[in-house]
Amino acid sequence: MPSDLSPLWISLKTATLATAITFVLGIAVAYGMLHYRGKGKFLLEGLLLSPLLLPPTVVGFLLLLLFGKNGVVGQALQQFDFSVVFTWYGAIVAATVVAFPLIYRTAVGAFEQVDSSLLAVARTLGASEWRVFYQILLPLALPGIIAGTLLAFARALGEFGATLMLAGNIPGETQTMPMAIYFAVEAGAIDEAWFWSIAIISLSLSGIFAVNLWQQTGVRSQKSGVIGSTREAEGTDLRRSQQSEITFPSPLHPLSPHSPLPTPHSPTLRLTVDIQKHLSDFKLAIAFDTAKEPLGILGRSGAGKSMLLRCLAGMETPTKGRIVLNGRVLFDSKQGIHVRSRDRHIGFLAQNYALFPHMTVAKNIAFGLPKGLSAQAKQQHVERQLMTMKLAGMGDRYPHQLSGGQQQRVALARALASQPEALLLDEPFSALDTFLRSQLEQEMTEQLRHFQGVSLLVTHNLEEAYRVCQDLMVLDDGVAIAHAPKQSLFERPTSYAVAQLTGCQNISCAIAASPTEIDAIDWGLHLHVKESLPDGLAHVGIRAHQLTFTDDRTLVNTVACWLATTSETPDRMTLFLKFQTPSNHAQDYHVQAEIAKDVWVALRDRPFPWLVQLEPSCLIVMTASTSVLEN
Repeated sequence: MPSDLSPLWISLKTATLATAITFVLGIAVAYGMLHYRGKGKFLLEGLLLSPLLLPPTVVGFLLLLLFGKNGVVGQALQQFDFSVVFTWYGAIVAATVVAFPLIYRTAVGAFEQVDSSLLAVARTLGASEWRVFYQILLPLALPGIIAGTLLAFARALGEFGATLMLAGNIPGETQTMPMAIYFAVEAGAIDEAWFWSIAIISLSLSGIFAVNLWQQTGVRSQKSGVIGSTREAEGTDLRRSQQSEITFPSPLHPLSPHSPLPTPHSPTLRLTVDIQKHLSDFKLAIAFDTAKEPLGILGRSGAGKSMLLRCLAGMETPTKGRIVLNGRVLFDSKQGIHVRSRDRHIGFLAQNYALFPHMTVAKNIAFGLPKGLSAQAKQQHVERQLMTMKLAGMGDRYPHQLSGGQQQRVALARALASQPEALLLDEPFSALDTFLRSQLEQEMTEQLRHFQGVSLLVTHNLEEAYRVCQDLMVLDDGVAIAHAPKQSLFERPTSYAVAQLTGCQNISCAIAASPTEIDAIDWGLHLHVKESLPDGLAHVGIRAHQLTFTDDRTLVNTVACWLATTSETPDRMTLFLKFQTPSNHAQDYHVQAEIAKDVWVALRDRPFPWLVQLEPSCLIVMTASTSVLEN
């Protein structure tokens, strides 16, 4: 062992201080670069990473030019009779510069791995950008940042070239362990060089081993917690689903006289939207108006449903237009108004629920509560929400310890706890299995019935939208092609696109034969209709469940048919039928008919042809255009 251990203490002090500086500076710069969208981002990124790419001696030389007596920083420091060249401060500067890229790059990567929906939902709950950063983004990115910090410490501990150029090799002042190794070897003191080498290796690897052990232990404990708690959660949902009678929770919206929350008063409950959002390959152009009754938004994947909700919540900025909620202008491109997400008072239930994974159920619900509430009032409100949502005793659990149904209830309770004036639901049942979907759908319907605000439900499930919502809007390629009460929309869709998107499987091209008769060209049928024919008649349709089998040939629109193939569900049969002539193969059919299993049992043994009636009042006549049906 060398008699002078000063290189050890100098290295530890230098590396520790440099790491502390890079920790704060690296996180701050990484967060800034994460949101920076300027043209010079790639150039700036290269500059920040250059100490990692350049040889240390080059970095040291550049630092010497910068901090030397003729350098910009050096001349500025001389005014205070201070210099970093050939001092311990120079060693700190050199170690900080070479270690910075490691923590910066790992911090950027860790930030990018955090689900952006968590941050967006936090903003809709009223959180400021600072609160989103230190309560959501930083804790979730911290494991990656800690790994980067240890790498930065190891890099600072082993720095040689830049330190030698800027701080020199002054024993007892700037001589670090790497320099002690170099000069020990130069002097032939191999044992001393071995000592310092082992010291550096031990210090560098011990931190990495500790982090790996910590991460593996955390993963194992999390997996064991997930298995046990998920089984218990699934058992709870199973017991609830097997109850003979469903008990609906009481209204979540805190309007009861015992509520500690202030109740926002709005004279009108109305959302008015007229916006356009231009993307490189898509254009959203929607105008509609809705009040308190839940509005269901239907459409194919990519039709613009989720983008519409994100624009309403302030997560996306429309290219132009106007959004008004209960008389408050949230967005107006002409007047330059763009209210931030946190100030819109709009609750957002994401498709994946976006529960904060590092927070307990109770903390998730409390996140959106007003800041002015006391800790006791917050606790009382959270407990009441847990009781209301049938989650009593689960406040200390984490989201990964809950079943899908329980996660949905927590997300809904959290959204409503922020006192929103509008509630946006982005396919809330898509992550659930069929077993729980029906019960949770009924619970959601009950909650929306009591919710004192505007609510929008995005879904691609037609039956789900019909059961939950009173009014429906159909989107296709970013445009609202229909908006009407659900009965009107399903019974009388005015165009081919609307009929198709609302589940009509049987559609044929059609031409008018008389004011009350049409020719269904694809089916080869001449049909009587009750509905008056529209200008520009292009199609006729009938829903699969409205085809009826009969033995009476005298009924109007009764046609002979043959069975091509069948498709079966637990309680229904779908029959693929061909009119007038027998089918040659499974794909040779004209229409689909849905019937109950008992009807099928009575029908299947009958000889062909069967007789099927297309009731005139059930026929849907349509235009080819996508005209919008207003309320």
